[in-house]
Amino acid sequence: MNIDRRRLLLGMAGLPAFLSGLAPFALHAQDGGTLRVAAGKAAGDLNPQKYNGLWSVQDLMFEPLVRYGAGGKFEPALATAWKLAEDGKSIRFDLRKGVTFQDGTPWDATSMTWNLDRWIGKEDYFWLNVARLFAGHKVIDDHTVELTFKEPVLGLLNELSYVRPTRFLSPKAVDAEGNYQKPIGTGPWVEESAGNDGSVFIRFEGYWGEKPSFSRLEVKVLPDSRGRMAALRAGDIDLTGGDFLAPIKATEAATLKDAGIPVVVEQGTTAIVAGFNTQRNAALADRKVREAINIGFDRQAICQVLYKGLAQPAGNLFPDSVPLSGTRFPAPARDIEKAKQLLDEAGWTGEGVRQKDGKPLQIELVVSEEQLAGSRSLGEIMQAQLGEAGIGITIRSVDHASRHSDIPARHYDMALFSTFGAPYEPFGTIFGLLLSTYDNGVDGKLVVDPEHLDPLVLAVQTTSEANAPAAYQAIFDWLHDETAFLPLFYNPAIWAHTDRVKGFKAPATEYDMPYEGLSIES
Repeated sequence: MNIDRRRLLLGMAGLPAFLSGLAPFALHAQDGGTLRVAAGKAAGDLNPQKYNGLWSVQDLMFEPLVRYGAGGKFEPALATAWKLAEDGKSIRFDLRKGVTFQDGTPWDATSMTWNLDRWIGKEDYFWLNVARLFAGHKVIDDHTVELTFKEPVLGLLNELSYVRPTRFLSPKAVDAEGNYQKPIGTGPWVEESAGNDGSVFIRFEGYWGEKPSFSRLEVKVLPDSRGRMAALRAGDIDLTGGDFLAPIKATEAATLKDAGIPVVVEQGTTAIVAGFNTQRNAALADRKVREAINIGFDRQAICQVLYKGLAQPAGNLFPDSVPLSGTRFPAPARDIEKAKQLLDEAGWTGEGVRQKDGKPLQIELVVSEEQLAGSRSLGEIMQAQLGEAGIGITIRSVDHASRHSDIPARHYDMALFSTFGAPYEPFGTIFGLLLSTYDNGVDGKLVVDPEHLDPLVLAVQTTSEANAPAAYQAIFDWLHDETAFLPLFYNPAIWAHTDRVKGFKAPATEYDMPYEGLSIES
């Protein structure tokens, strides 16, 4: 397998707090054979070709052709080797032999193409380059399949590593009309039961790879973070963490460390940023006002006070753990006098909240604790510090459901966003949050500028491997020069576990369940 020469073409992505009722959960004896993992909500519909279930739970059962590994390295999974054609328009996969689904169905070219036909090339999945540019597939033999495309696919391997919709379901897991019935994949875990209080999985003894050292995995629903911390300290759960599974606040991580609980903190692949709605608040259409906001608050203080130094102040859209994240810009330092000068130059004057043409410089900031724990406190720091420059910040806190309606509808002046993280980066966030013509559902848009920004994003979509770094950098430079958004901080990956858990290692992405290599002591 030799793909280094075309790694950029293969390796860049296309396109992306939980609340549930707490119910009793039957705990099994701590026999060393059960890993108990906290989740913020129930696993939900696990159909791998839909978008409703918990990613990390789907990861237990459904496997991709290739897996996104640490540092963005692609590793064999259901494919053992692959070869990209010189023109980039086709790729041939050698499928792993001796693999069966959990119901005994063979994994082969037939089951692979059956799965592909359920989504690839269909308009509902055109947010994926691999679906939008799909031309056809060809079965070479029982364990060799070739995919062809209308043009080279930037992000091909990234997209094929996603948890959904590109992972593989048993053809026998649907009814006669092809409707999904139950979660049956090739992965090492089989669903035994599922409900609003949690899910139970047992080890698949016929798994093709290295089997987990423990035989049972329980996902316990604990919607409240304080409940999760208490359960971990009491030994009622073994593992918690991950942005999309059961987030741990930095303050909670510090408390757990003080209590002697093992806490793992690693550089993540996501950034927390703030977006401006220049169409809703005309003041924000002035770059000098945006720049004044950008240097009017202290990122370092936010990282130290709210995130206990675990987060790092950001100057870029992506941390440097993301491939092709561009030239590193320094995190803006607070300069209150310069901020005041910029506002004066923009015509905003007066004591207290500044005014212009009789209108106050008042900006609404939308935050959601369910989207980002600590966001209310972050907003209050920005409110106090920007107030010193004469910028009035009103904070509106919303729940997850309200944010999912307000952000796409752009019912805010400023709002907090998270980049998508590996394996979607960098193209996923750029395409999903920056291209105005793409409807990405509840995620909304970080920046909207059809005239200037859209052409830069579209250029990345069609660029060659050799030109990809420069095409990405053109976007980063424009965003930076226009102060089109506020980079706030790079989000760390935080996990915590009991002493029963040995060999823990944070997963390569926030979408994976970290069970590999673990052992459980009685």
